[in-house]
Amino acid sequence: MSNINIDGTEYPIAALSDDAKNQLVSMQEADKKIIELQQNLAFIQTARNAYASRLKSLLPDSVDGMLNVE
Repeated sequence: MSNINIDGTEYPIAALSDDAKNQLVSMQEADKKIIELQQNLAFIQTARNAYASRLKSLLPDSVDGMLNVE
């Protein structure tokens, strides 16, 4: 059976209480969700950078001569 390392101490998973095992499973699920959210954030940041780059390419080189829009 495998062990889990918590704060530098090894614990045999088989020796954990049912409640501790449930907490471990919940923690592992939370870790998976954090990784998923980090991947989504990276994707969205990449998209945002592409939008900003495209926007910059559409802007005029200077604001001189642009209509004053209020």
